Amino acid sequence: MSYEMTGTVKQVNDVMTFPSGFSKREFVVTTPEQYPQDVVFETVKDKTSMLDSLKVGQEVTVHFDIRGREYNGKHFVNLNAWRIQTDGQSAAAPAPASEDIPPMDTDLPDSSDESDFPF
Repeated sequence: MSYEMTGTVKQVNDVMTFPSGFSKREFVVTTPEQYPQDVVFETVKDKTSMLDSLKVGQEVTVHFDIRGREYNGKHFVNLNAWRIQTDGQSAAAPAPASEDIPPMDTDLPDSSDESDFPF
């Protein structure tokens, strides 16, 4: 399940590389609510380059997944960003253009004839 949140970039951290070769990069977005929240997102592996063009103070919409895990009896939650939109632009691969999406099958049975349904 994916989510999205809009806010202002507060902080962009450097890439962290671990001995295993894994890399991640975190950034903070402040929500525009009555009581603003600073929310930390992370990008991993090749997605860390999405943050190269982000600037503090920039309005963004972050598309993310929630990842949970247990380690040594403690539970952790990460917000894994996979697309960042700024000023109508996306920092990740764009969605396919409408001409790339195959047309719907128009040979479907008429929905008014319920006798053709197998249930």
